[in-house]
Amino acid sequence: MNRVLIIGSPGAGKSTLSHRLAELGELPLHHLDRMFWLPGWVERDREEGRSHLRDVLAQDRWIIDGNYGSSLPLRLERADTVIWLDYPTWLCLYRALKRWRSYRGRTRPDMTEGCPERLDLEFFHYILMFRANWHSRNAAALSGFSGKLLRFQRPQEAENWLATLVNNDGRS
Repeated sequence: MNRVLIIGSPGAGKSTLSHRLAELGELPLHHLDRMFWLPGWVERDREEGRSHLRDVLAQDRWIIDGNYGSSLPLRLERADTVIWLDYPTWLCLYRALKRWRSYRGRTRPDMTEGCPERLDLEFFHYILMFRANWHSRNAAALSGFSGKLLRFQRPQEAENWLATLVNNDGRS
């Protein structure tokens, strides 16, 4: 496991899992949110973000967390493992609210500095509709993936999997 993608709804825990996995596997961690957002919640030029993503993808070892569906085919070409946090919508909404309360007015560690945590109606709606809009798209994109696919539908499944890595000295 050298090139890992972590995908899932906002609030699923992609960044939390990616940090834990990066420590266990000693892999460099890259957040798509940092690649595609500038301070002040200004979206980076798409080609500039993709250029940065291509630089990361050219490396031999990495973890990349985030969605950005238009870049999923590029990422799948290089990934050897995909972790799909396919959690219930209610849980993702709850976790996004909890994250907002924790970081309200401040930038969370996996986001571009100058993008304070926010939870507006547009983002709430995006999470609410994520499964309907992305579930079949992710499933279709992943159907041709030749690497290892780990799809967790409950947080305990991811925890159990992480525990196996810890018990194997973090190697997989």
